[in-house]
Amino acid sequence: MTALTLSTSAAPGLRADAIVIGVAKGAEGPVAAPGAEAVDKAYDGRLAGVLETLGASGAEGELTKLPAPSGFKAPLVVAVGLGAEPDGKDADAGYDAEALRKAAGVAARALAGCRKAAFALPVDGPGALGAIGEGVLLGAYSFDTYKDTAKDAKNGKAKNGKGPLAEAVLLGGKPRDAAHKAALVRAAAVCEELNRARDLVNTPPNDLTPQAFAAIAQGAAKEHGIKVQVLDDKALVKGGYGGLLGVGGGSEATPRLVKLSYTHAKADKHLAFVGKGITYDSGGISLKPAGHNETMKCDMSGAAAVFAAVVAAARLGLRVNVTGWLALAENMPSGSAVRPGDVLRMYSGKTVEVLNTDAEGRLVLADALWAASLEKPDAIVDVATLTGAMMLALGSRTFGVMANDDSFRTAVYEAADEVGEPAWPMPLPEHLRKGMDSSVADIANMGERMGGGLVAGLFLREFVGEGITWAHLDIAGPAFNEGGPFGYTPKGGTGSAVRTLVRLAELTAAGDLG
Repeated sequence: MTALTLSTSAAPGLRADAIVIGVAKGAEGPVAAPGAEAVDKAYDGRLAGVLETLGASGAEGELTKLPAPSGFKAPLVVAVGLGAEPDGKDADAGYDAEALRKAAGVAARALAGCRKAAFALPVDGPGALGAIGEGVLLGAYSFDTYKDTAKDAKNGKAKNGKGPLAEAVLLGGKPRDAAHKAALVRAAAVCEELNRARDLVNTPPNDLTPQAFAAIAQGAAKEHGIKVQVLDDKALVKGGYGGLLGVGGGSEATPRLVKLSYTHAKADKHLAFVGKGITYDSGGISLKPAGHNETMKCDMSGAAAVFAAVVAAARLGLRVNVTGWLALAENMPSGSAVRPGDVLRMYSGKTVEVLNTDAEGRLVLADALWAASLEKPDAIVDVATLTGAMMLALGSRTFGVMANDDSFRTAVYEAADEVGEPAWPMPLPEHLRKGMDSSVADIANMGERMGGGLVAGLFLREFVGEGITWAHLDIAGPAFNEGGPFGYTPKGGTGSAVRTLVRLAELTAAGDLG
């Protein structure tokens, strides 16, 4: 992973492969952003004009490379777009943290293969430093586990692609300033765990079975002082976890329920995070159509996000107790698979008529939600790649937020917005609940087709303990990026919702969340 360091050195004398500067979109053309003063001076104050000649406008995500001026020890200047230049009231607040994250991410990805780069982006305090650090660490991410990364004997370069940027020096940061150092420590902890979640999502399902995922969780828990409990298929049978057993019954890879418990001696609040962990989703007997199977290794993104968030909370030493529940199963068709028409008795004791075996995520979550509820946490947040309907509603970059409490739904949405994760509050219309009535069971796992994402949320609500505040994040859209990379978001697994969960834990620890 890219190393982050702080430096007060001047850009011209810094030995590096490149100097990264920001350029904004001004009213009359590109404008060099704060941090680029030394480069602008070396260009005799004409840097903006040079960039404009090269076609730069300062638009978000735009990247322009130019030779470093005479006297610079780095050979290259990389100018990255920050979007609109702050003006009016915004000018006093400086550049938005998300703009800095995206710019740093674009630059870090473009500098793959480099040993060292200096980032001279606008810094007005620890918040900006943290955002730049996050952008670098997330933008430099690559998943090469299954590629031939052996080096060519002739030129010493990797045969298949370039390695990530090795070191990023953040200029404008003060190495001895406690707040500045803390910002980088936080960025490293959150992003390293988020990137671990990305690795899990990108791992092929033949290697990431429920058992393998559980083993990874056990290893991380041991490393970071987190208590872990793993219920295997025998324990699930004994406990009556009908949802997990029903969904996982068609696979030779048996299901698991993993409980991760981070505790702080001085904590007085308890959050529970619950993640859907379908390590591969064929749809079961209700088989998915051709063209819909290839990316279904990503159906455990919710569990990956919960896992990463709990470990990040432990690494940061947050003054809050956080329990993560990973509901892990593989949904496969076979002679032992659950069938449409079957009735499952869930861990809560409720019965569910299975009308569609491809609506399996809500079944494993139902068991985990009830298990979490029995501990009476102050709030539960579940995360799941749950419905294609949510993608139809919000697209591929925004997740939906539902809750049984309007103020908590707003708090979750605002936390997501604060850390730069696009989200949108969604309702839970009561009239849609009737569509899940069953003549043979307490509830069916399907309801009305229209509003399917909301129907799924209403189903989950049935398995949350009475009086417990709960929110549901449907990350079906942003969890896996099938297109090209953008900002600090790579192709493939994205780690969606990790930063939102961590922020919720931080707010709870500070007493600022309800």
